[in-house]
Amino acid sequence: MAVVIIGTLGFRFLSSNIIPQDFIDARIQGAIIAQNIVGLSNQSVNDLGKINQLDQQGNYVEATNVVLETIQKSKDIRNQAVELSNQVSKMTAALSGINSFEARQAALEAISNRLALIGRLINYSDYLAQLLQALQTKFAGQRGNHNVETIINQINAEVTAINSFNGQSTQAMNRFDAIVNGR
Repeated sequence: MAVVIIGTLGFRFLSSNIIPQDFIDARIQGAIIAQNIVGLSNQSVNDLGKINQLDQQGNYVEATNVVLETIQKSKDIRNQAVELSNQVSKMTAALSGINSFEARQAALEAISNRLALIGRLINYSDYLAQLLQALQTKFAGQRGNHNVETIINQINAEVTAINSFNGQSTQAMNRFDAIVNGR
């Protein structure tokens, strides 16, 4: 289970005067934030593996400690998603300054997919927090239905959606770059 968000830092604009600087800056900041999200998501996935291993070993105290650390990472993912949303909002505000209709449409498509991705990323973070809470309860020895399997299925569905929206956004930004660079 891995969340992949690709931010394009290696783009170049032959005619940067046709793209507003606010758009360029927000795109770069968004790419940096996306990398942070990828890092946090990958750490969370690794933590889930470690939690599972500790659970198998019956080391519930250490598993609980890892759960608590991972809960914080889940909150960080959510906060980064909100910050990414702010950058996408800046890109949206700068759209009217893009002279080419085709480039503006490609950018709008990328932004729309990025917004859908952000919503799914927030859902992912919420489901991850629910899973971690259920695991924490389990490790504390509290009985009951912890719904771990159901939550994992929801997380996997969000990951699939995130990756799909990311792919669509990346394709649209690649079209944008091609249009702007005259390729």
